[in-house]
Amino acid sequence: MLTRLKAKSEGKLAKQICKVVLDHFEKQYSKELGDAWNTVRKILTSPSCWQYAVLLNRFNYPFELEKDLHLKGYHTLFQGSLPNYPKSMKCYLSRTPGRIPSERHQIGNLKKYYLLNAASLLPVLALELRDGEKVLDLCAAPGGKSIALLQCACPGYLHCNEYDSLRLKWLRQTLESFIPQPLINVIEVSELDGRKMGDAQPEMFDKVLVDAPCSNDRSWLFSSDSQKASCRISQRRNLPLLQIALLRSAIKALRPGGILVYSTCTLSKAENQDVISEILNSHSNIMPMDIKGIARTCSHDFTFSPTGQECGLLVIPDKGKAWGPMYVAKLKKSWSTGKW
Repeated sequence: MLTRLKAKSEGKLAKQICKVVLDHFEKQYSKELGDAWNTVRKILTSPSCWQYAVLLNRFNYPFELEKDLHLKGYHTLFQGSLPNYPKSMKCYLSRTPGRIPSERHQIGNLKKYYLLNAASLLPVLALELRDGEKVLDLCAAPGGKSIALLQCACPGYLHCNEYDSLRLKWLRQTLESFIPQPLINVIEVSELDGRKMGDAQPEMFDKVLVDAPCSNDRSWLFSSDSQKASCRISQRRNLPLLQIALLRSAIKALRPGGILVYSTCTLSKAENQDVISEILNSHSNIMPMDIKGIARTCSHDFTFSPTGQECGLLVIPDKGKAWGPMYVAKLKKSWSTGKW
């Protein structure tokens, strides 16, 4: 089965690198990552080196595919090394590049698997979702992290928000493709400006995920329009302002004692560490949570770059571990009053 699926995906990796973006990244990331940038650049600019993890859908379990993955040498993510790893989540990955095609959306039929960058599961796992909790996925489209959250536990209420109308349609379709109707009934999908969510639903949620709009280094590198790419780069400096505003809204929406996870798929320090530092410096009721243990236990699957933060991890693409970029930070809201 796996060989047949893989054959259908041949020829889809030919992409054109945007020189404007690469030159910009060269200047920024050679400073921020040092020598590691040489390896990261080589992986990011070579789609044939990219790896894709296979997240199995527990609501329509693909037993035949799982057997094929084993035969092909795939192994399960973390392989039991991560504390509190949910037994209901099964994600397979290979040390070699390549991918199988995504399944087509068919009304009434649940998909059996979801293809993703394995590092994108780290924010989901950092959230440590428990059955019955109220959860907010503030910037939810295209829906991969919402799907992954539901592989971990069954929340009492899951609110998936997406401000962009086109991406909202994508989100709805993803949820319909993977989640059975009884569970769909506990999911609310909204199209609210995420910066207003905190005022709309103050202290409503036990857990909040902010997978923020960001530079998205992988996709930006292959921008087909150089003019648009140049415009994006000039707008890039405004992204931290949006990310900070989204986090402030998320903090308002989070109940005291609740957990907040922030993530991006960029290497940019300005959008990662600097955003979290600003939040910690301006909110006395937000505490950093140490997640360095994840890096220690997951080093066989991921390569991490130093962030200088106990609450922040940065996964960088590496040879044989071509996952990321993915930045993850974990925060907790205390019972004291914060300053805004």
